[in-house]
Amino acid sequence: MQRTTMETIQWFIFLLASAVAMPIVIGSVYEMNFAEVSGLMQRTFFVVGLASMLQAVFGHRLPIMEGPAGIWVSIFTVMAATGGSLMQLETTMILTGIFLMLIGVFKISSKILPIFTPLVTGTFFFLLTVQLSGTFLEGMLGLQGSSTIQLADASIAFVTFAIVLGLSTFAKGWLKSYGVFIGIMLGWLMYAPIAGGQPVGEDLRLFAVPDVFAFGMPVLDWSVVPIAFVTAIILISNVVASVIAVSQTVGDTNGGSGTQVNRGTFTSGVNHGLAGVFSSIANVPLATSAGFIGLTGQKQKWPFVYASIILMAVAFFPPVVTFISAIPAPIANAALMATFVQLVGLAIRNVTMTELDSRKVTIVGVAYLIGMGTMFLPAEVFAEFPSFLQNLLSNGLLVGTGLVIVIEQLWKSES
Repeated sequence: MQRTTMETIQWFIFLLASAVAMPIVIGSVYEMNFAEVSGLMQRTFFVVGLASMLQAVFGHRLPIMEGPAGIWVSIFTVMAATGGSLMQLETTMILTGIFLMLIGVFKISSKILPIFTPLVTGTFFFLLTVQLSGTFLEGMLGLQGSSTIQLADASIAFVTFAIVLGLSTFAKGWLKSYGVFIGIMLGWLMYAPIAGGQPVGEDLRLFAVPDVFAFGMPVLDWSVVPIAFVTAIILISNVVASVIAVSQTVGDTNGGSGTQVNRGTFTSGVNHGLAGVFSSIANVPLATSAGFIGLTGQKQKWPFVYASIILMAVAFFPPVVTFISAIPAPIANAALMATFVQLVGLAIRNVTMTELDSRKVTIVGVAYLIGMGTMFLPAEVFAEFPSFLQNLLSNGLLVGTGLVIVIEQLWKSES
C-alpha cells in the first residue's frame, strides 16, 4: 500500500511537471491575462488526467502519459501569427480527433506498423531528445521570459538535476524508486528562500467545473480540414513510438502489436475531441514516459491510473491548481531533463539493435543532419507555404523521422 501510494505521488508529480508549461506558453502567444491562463491550466490538467486514464484503461493499456503535443503548440503559434481564431483551433482539434478515430476503427495504424523499424523509432527518440532538451535547458537556466541566465535559478536547477539523476542511478531501494519526487521536493524547498516564490492568484473560487468551449463555440472553416488530416497522419508516429518505447521499458514482449496501436490511435482521437470541447491543448502519448519508467523502475500501471484520476480531481479546485502549478519552472525542467537520459539510451539501443552497416549509417546520418538542421531554422522561412506544410516542414522531429522512413523503404537492404 505504501509503495503504491508513493508511486502514485511520483507519477502525479511527473504528470504535473509535464503539463504545466504549455498553458503558459500558449497564454503568452495569445496574450491571455492571468485569469485566462489559470483557466487554460485548469482545463489542461483535467484533459491530461482524463486522456491518460482513458488510454491506460481502454486504449493501449500502458502507463504512458498523455501530454500537450509540441506539434499543437506549433499549430497554435502559426494560427496566432496568421490571424486564426481560438474557435478555429477547437474545430481543428475536434476534426483531427475524428480522423484519428476513423484511422483506429479501420485499423490503418496496424497496416503501417511495419515501417516503424528499430532504425525509425530510434531516430524518433533521439530527435525528440534533441528537440526538447533545448527547451528544458532554457527553463533550467531561467531563460523563459528572460534574455540572461538567472544564476540562482540555474544553480538550484542543476543541483536538482544531479539529485534526481544521482538517486535514480546510484541509490538503492526506495531512494532509487522515488528519486524524481525527492529531487523535485528538495529543489522546491531550496528555490523558495533563495530565488523567491511565485505569485499566487487571489479571489479564487474553491470549486469550479472546467468550462466547455471556453474559447467560444467552434467555427467550421474548411481551410482547417487538410491541417487536421495531415496532423492526424503525423500523430500516428507518436502513438507507435510511445507504445514501442514503453513496451520495451516495462518488458512487455507483446507490446507494440497492431491491436494495441489501433486502440491507442482510436483513443487518441477521443482525447483530441475532448481537448477541443474543453478548449485545451490536444494531447499525444509522450515517449518521455519510457524515460521516467526507466529512471524510477515504476512499471506498474495502476499507480499511473490513480495519479491520472487525482490530476482530474485537482482540476476542480482552482486554489489547488494555482498552488501546485507554482512548482518553479527551473525545478520542473531539471526533473524532466533527467528522465531524458534514459530516453537517449533507448534511442541508441534501437538504432544499434542490428549491426550498423554503411546503408544504415547513411540513412541515420542524413536524417539527423537535416532533422536537427531544420530545428535551427527560423519559422519565418516557411511563411509562404500553406499552414499544414508550415507545421510539417518547421518540425525537425517529423522531418528527420519522415526521412528515415522514406529512405529506408526506398533503399532496401541487399541481405
